[in-house]
Amino acid sequence: MKSDLFLGGQWISSTEKMNVLNPFDETVIATISLAGEEHIERAIALAGKAKKAYASLSTGDISAILMQITRELEARIEEFANLIVLESGKPYRYARGEVQRGIETFRVAAEECKRIPGEILALDWTEPGRGKKGRVEYKSAGIIAGISPFNFPLNLVAHKIAPAIATGSPILLKPSSSTPLTALLLADVIARTNLPEGALSVLPCSRVTGQKLVEDPRINVLSFTGSPDVGWKMKAQAGKKKVVLELGGNAAAIVHKDADIAATVQKLIVGGYAYSGQVCIHTQRIFIHKDKYAEFRELYCQEVEKLRAGDPSDKDTRYGVMIDEKNAIRVEDWLKEAEEYGAKIICGGERKGALILPAVVENAAKGMKIWDEEVFGPVVCLDYYSTLDEVIDKVNDSRFGLQASVFSTDHEVLETCYARLEVGGMIVNESTTFRVDQMPYGGVKDSGFGREGVKYAMMDYLEPKLMVF
Repeated sequence: MKSDLFLGGQWISSTEKMNVLNPFDETVIATISLAGEEHIERAIALAGKAKKAYASLSTGDISAILMQITRELEARIEEFANLIVLESGKPYRYARGEVQRGIETFRVAAEECKRIPGEILALDWTEPGRGKKGRVEYKSAGIIAGISPFNFPLNLVAHKIAPAIATGSPILLKPSSSTPLTALLLADVIARTNLPEGALSVLPCSRVTGQKLVEDPRINVLSFTGSPDVGWKMKAQAGKKKVVLELGGNAAAIVHKDADIAATVQKLIVGGYAYSGQVCIHTQRIFIHKDKYAEFRELYCQEVEKLRAGDPSDKDTRYGVMIDEKNAIRVEDWLKEAEEYGAKIICGGERKGALILPAVVENAAKGMKIWDEEVFGPVVCLDYYSTLDEVIDKVNDSRFGLQASVFSTDHEVLETCYARLEVGGMIVNESTTFRVDQMPYGGVKDSGFGREGVKYAMMDYLEPKLMVF
C-alpha cells in the first residue's frame, strides 16, 4: 500500500500527514503524505518538461504503455478491489466491477489514441486560396489538472489519466481526501511503464493547497468531477484554461404504462441503492404512469426491504455504509425536512452511524432538498403521471440534466422523450446508472459541460492546429 506522494515519477514523503479511515468500522487504514505548494510547483515544472518528452513517443509507444497498464490492472484486480472496499466502504461486488471498468477504460484509451482525427482541407474555394491546402492535426492542449471524487476511486481517476496519456498530455491528479490510496496504487502501476518523467503526478492535498491547480496559468486544462457549488466556483477562478465539469444530478426514471414492471423494479433498485446512492447518476426520482403506480410501488418496496446492510468485504453484501457519518447525518436531516413539509417516508430512512437504511419517499415536491438537490445518498422519491407531456415537464423542472431513463417499448414515446428531455444521456429500459466507458458521459444545466468517455475526454484535452501549404 503506497502512502507517499507520486511526484513526476518519484515517490516523495512529506512532513504533513493525513489518516485514511475505513468508513465501515472507522479504523485507520493508512497514514499518507500530503502535498504542499512546493510539491505542486515542482510537479508543474516536471510536467512542462514531459510535454517535450512526449514528442519522442509514437502512437504505438503510447498505445503500448496503456496496454501495459491494462495488463497489470488485470493481474492485480483483487488487490485493487479489496483496497476500494477498505477506503470507500463500497461493497466488494461493486468494487470489483469498478476495477473491471477501470481496466476497460485504459483498454479503450489504447485504441482511441490511434484514432486522433486529422484532415486535409481544400482552400481553393475562393481565389485567395488557389493552389493552397490546409492540414489540420489535433495536438495536446498542454498540462492537465484532474480533480476526482471519492465514489469511484479507480475508474473516475482512470477517466482523467487514460485520456491524458492517450493525448500525450502531462497530468497532475488530486484524488479525493477520503479515497486517495487507490489512486496512489494506480500510480504504482503506471510507474512501471515508459511514461516520460513528469507525465503523471498523484498529489493528495488539502483543498486550499489544491487551489493552485485551479488558478495556475501554466495548467492548460482543468477536469473536475464533484459537486456543482465547488465546480462552478472553480470555473470562475480558472482564468483562461479550458474547463471540463461533471457535476452530478438528481436523475429521473420514467416508467411508462407498457413497461415490464417486475424487470423495471429490479433495475431501478440497483439504480437507487448501489453504493448507498453515492453515484452521480443515482436514480433519485421515479415517475410511474398512474395505471401502473400501485403495482410498481408494492413491488419496489418489497425489494427495498430485502436489502440488508453488511460488511462491504463480504462478497454477498449488496448494501453498505455511506462514505462517513457526516454525509449520513446530512441525508437524515434532508429526510426529516421533507417530512416536515408533507413528504411521507414509506420505507427505510433510519440512521445508525454512517449507515442510512434505503429510503423510499412519496409526496416529495419542489422546495424539498431530496427533490431539488443531488441527495447523493440512498433516497428514492416516487411520483405518478398521466400524460407524456406532463412527465417530461416534471423531469425537466430541475436545475440538473445528467442522465434519465425511460422504460417503454413504444417507439413514439422513446423518440418524444429523446427529443425533449433536457439531459446529456437518455437510457432506454435500463437504470439511470447505466454507463460503459467509451460512451459520452456528461450533462447540461447545473450538471456541467464537456464529456467523459475516453474519446470525448480526449477531444477536450486536444487543440486543433492548422498548417496552410
